[in-house]
Amino acid sequence: MSEGILWEVFTQSKNGAPFTHAGSLHAADEEMALQNARDVYTRRGEAVNIWVVKSEEIVASSPGESGPFFDPGNDKAYRHPQFYKVPKGVRGI
Repeated sequence: MSEGILWEVFTQSKNGAPFTHAGSLHAADEEMALQNARDVYTRRGEAVNIWVVKSEEIVASSPGESGPFFDPGNDKAYRHPQFYKVPKGVRGI
């Protein structure tokens, strides 16, 4: 544990944009993780916001269980956006 805690870094390129995974880093605590993430992942102004999350706190589905896990949603076509019209003036979707 001499490297510190492993953190996952997510950045937001502009206000209202989704956060995307930028990478990982090691840091002793959350403050240091934020500072290191800022120094490493926003050197050229690529982001306006940063999230850091302990890697051990992330819960994910297993690729081996993708069939049973995602199958219940495949028969709900109404959840896909092709059935909806975007009103005039709405941006950023």
